Amino acid sequence: MTAFIAPPRRIPIPLRFGLWIVHRRTGADLLPPRLLAWYPRAAISSAVLEALIAHRDRALTERILTMVRMAVSFTASCPFCIGMNSKGWEKLLTPEELAAIQGQRPLDSVASLTGRERLAIEYARLASRTPLAFSPEFGERLTSTFTEREIVVLATTSAQVNYWARLIQAMGCPAQG
Repeated sequence: MTAFIAPPRRIPIPLRFGLWIVHRRTGADLLPPRLLAWYPRAAISSAVLEALIAHRDRALTERILTMVRMAVSFTASCPFCIGMNSKGWEKLLTPEELAAIQGQRPLDSVASLTGRERLAIEYARLASRTPLAFSPEFGERLTSTFTEREIVVLATTSAQVNYWARLIQAMGCPAQG
């Protein structure tokens, strides 16, 4: 399977530098940033979004933010995102936790998941559905569990993965690795 379009033959020099950074960080020559070279403003804004998103933040550890990224990837059914956001999962999660994030097991059936982790995963799933719908009860649980800052970090992390999932699928990009 190939994307709907091919990358441009000539990529502007500033974007080549960005592609070098992407390759260095991921160890792969990723197709989505190459396709974005057709519209450099989108490439640059996407790079800024990716560079500034949280990968850990105070009480929101790498583990919980990885869970959020994975939950969004599975909810959005984005094979490319699943591959990228699940890389190295075995260092942070157990197979039972992975099955719960994938929706193969109920979250509350995995004793090793904390209440905060379960709620963050649930939030990521709700933020990835259309239409968005958060019950008042859910909002109360969210605000009684997470600080304002943590809610913003969870929301922006979910939105960032949703952005990539929609963009990657809209360009027809196949899974990569």
